[in-house]
Amino acid sequence: MQNELNLRDLAIGDAGWIASRHGTLYAEHEGFDASFEALVMRILADFIENRDPVTDRAFIAEVGGARVGSVFCVRDDPATARLRMFFLEPECRGKGYAAPMLEAVIDHARATGAERLVLWTHKSHRAACALYARRGFRVTEERATRSFGQDVVEQSMELAL
Repeated sequence: MQNELNLRDLAIGDAGWIASRHGTLYAEHEGFDASFEALVMRILADFIENRDPVTDRAFIAEVGGARVGSVFCVRDDPATARLRMFFLEPECRGKGYAAPMLEAVIDHARATGAERLVLWTHKSHRAACALYARRGFRVTEERATRSFGQDVVEQSMELAL
């Protein structure tokens, strides 16, 4: 089906695309500076170079064969999985794609023995925060700071698995 969501693993060329899209989208929508794209590139490089093939997983979202988003699951420690680099292209938001992407990470974390799934986000990401809350994540920490050239409110969230 043309509008069906497909989730696949990371392939050659995806990392550059993810860094570029994160940088561009967050600059356009949040006013973030280039330090955000640099952070994404460091996270991606670490994932590619140090990935545990059992516990760490990338999910590249495709619709109609085109890349439209990503979400990653990485292990902080044996009990803690971390959701990272979750985004969807603006034209794909509100179409029901985000929830199955989140479920894929939750299912993977649970299947590989994690006891909890954590994430770091910004309070300004209202739609994402609402999705996390509906799925049972709770805010464990919140703090105002200046990051990526902007005043932001950082949030840490956790879901017991």
